[in-house]
Amino acid sequence: MKKLIAGNWKMNGNLGQAEELVSSIAAKIQEQPSIIDSYEFLICPPFLYMPAIKDICAKHGIVFGAQDCSVHEAGAYTGEISAQMIADCGGTYVILGHSERRQYHGETSQLVAQKATAAHGAGLVAVICVGETESDRDAGKENEIVGAQLQASLPEGANAENTVIAYEPVWAIGTGKTASSDDVANMHSFICAQLKEQLADSKNLRILYGGSMKPENAHALLSTPHVDGGLIGGASLKAEQFIGIAVAAEEG
Repeated sequence: MKKLIAGNWKMNGNLGQAEELVSSIAAKIQEQPSIIDSYEFLICPPFLYMPAIKDICAKHGIVFGAQDCSVHEAGAYTGEISAQMIADCGGTYVILGHSERRQYHGETSQLVAQKATAAHGAGLVAVICVGETESDRDAGKENEIVGAQLQASLPEGANAENTVIAYEPVWAIGTGKTASSDDVANMHSFICAQLKEQLADSKNLRILYGGSMKPENAHALLSTPHVDGGLIGGASLKAEQFIGIAVAAEEG
């Protein structure tokens, strides 16, 4: 099973920069062609830039997707983008329940589960995000919080073919802070154990770490048990750093 390196561009760049960045990422992969044997690279740009990167991604074995989707298939929902629209653009993945969506848009785990159901219905792989705040961890409630999010965010029928879990400690998002290897190992082991209890078949379901992953810490994080890749924010906006995460993990 390949590890997944997923780039979340968030609301960054313009059209020209998006085209330039994906071209640079493709060029970096060409410099290290064997890396495709061990890693799957996913790019999630702003919605409007998906068509612009489609051909380059296809040519170089890069998959792409979106950063969110609607729970609705169609209708009078101004500003919404359906899962099927993402699929129509060639997208194969969608990030759901990111901490920024939960924090700034009030998204609940129940809503995330509904969105995941919509994504699965359109043939998309849902990257479902879970994670605790710093105050949760300080209070020793990280397992309780993440466990509850998993229980409520995963829809019926979730499996390794249609779902990826991304653990993102909220206090490490965009702060430069990184969870210790022990913290990551403990949480990923907890998530793995809960998935076995919660799902009919959780074998091979990938669990990503998201929280200031970069080339400097990639080897330590990606060699941690049950860490099957990374959800990358800031480092995904620089081709050398994004591909460098996989390179550094391989080289040690």
